[in-house]
Amino acid sequence: MGNVTVRKIDYPRELKKFIRFPFKVYKGKYPYWVPPLDYDQKNILMKEKNPFFKHAEMEMFFAEKDGEIVGRIAAIKNDLHNEVHKDKVGFFGFYEALEDQEIANKLFDAAKDWLKSKGLEQMRGPASPSVNDVYGLLIEGFDDYPRLMMSYNPPYYIDQMENYGFYKAKDLYAYRIDRDKILKSEKITRVSQIAAKRAKVTIREVNLKDFHNELEKIKYIFNKAWEPNWGFVPFTDEEIEHAAKDLKPLVVPKITIFAEVEGKPIGFALVMPDYNLIIKDLNGKLFPFGYRLFTQRKKLDWARILILGIIPEYQRKGIDAFMYYEITRRAAELGIDKGEASWILEDNVMMNRGAEAMNGTLYKKYRIYQIDI
Repeated sequence: MGNVTVRKIDYPRELKKFIRFPFKVYKGKYPYWVPPLDYDQKNILMKEKNPFFKHAEMEMFFAEKDGEIVGRIAAIKNDLHNEVHKDKVGFFGFYEALEDQEIANKLFDAAKDWLKSKGLEQMRGPASPSVNDVYGLLIEGFDDYPRLMMSYNPPYYIDQMENYGFYKAKDLYAYRIDRDKILKSEKITRVSQIAAKRAKVTIREVNLKDFHNELEKIKYIFNKAWEPNWGFVPFTDEEIEHAAKDLKPLVVPKITIFAEVEGKPIGFALVMPDYNLIIKDLNGKLFPFGYRLFTQRKKLDWARILILGIIPEYQRKGIDAFMYYEITRRAAELGIDKGEASWILEDNVMMNRGAEAMNGTLYKKYRIYQIDI
């Protein structure tokens, strides 16, 4: 048995190897893993193209054993996070490793040492690369495919992190929402409609023909609604435009909605068909079969509620229940009968109650780990 060594990747020459390494961990062993698209991963990891790196730094590492790559990790210094929260937290992300504690230890050591050299005092993650991207380690719910932009990992990652000394910082919840549990419930229908009437709320679809102005409204609602949340970091203008450019072709306006009061947007929900059900068969390659994302979209029976937010002055009025109801009703018209509301902070009482009021089932949990460095 050879010793495990860790080195920085030769960026950008080895970026493709970094992106494709997870196949060594999952292929043939974990049938519920969905290989992320190489194109998307490159879009995230290329520092000169992703506007996230205008306020962040990142170093990527490989672990090697007997001349073979056996693990990877990224260490991330997010200056915007530390500016907003007035702390000295660094992050790790894109973690993948074979089942060997020595590999894990060496990777975490490398990330920790790099963050420490930047003057940071804690390491938190996984964040790939931030709270606004793929976030958290799956700790419950391994017998199902991950929904779009949610993580999946081998169960042994839990032991690798906890054996190293990581402790829980926060858990994230995912709720399963079923069409019939909502639309066939007279109570839910009545309560949601009463809430909408009292608050004088109306629902409208996103207008993709006026996309620039719609983005301004989305950014306003997102940054205002999430600001009190643990770990929240606002999107910069460039980041939201960068994300929207990629997501726009996949958006279905019927289920991407604004809640308005007297024409003023006070809530927003981004709901996407679960393209992972198609992506899982693409082997990470958008070409030549990426067209299936559009031609097979009508066959998808799952969706994910990626964002559902209401500005503070309109919270606790039942508007979230009305939005859940409307999303479910509209999704049903598209043949979508199952949805996931994720992720929701374990101590976000209002959003958890909203999901529970919709007869949602807490069916997956994710964890953010932390360690002092």
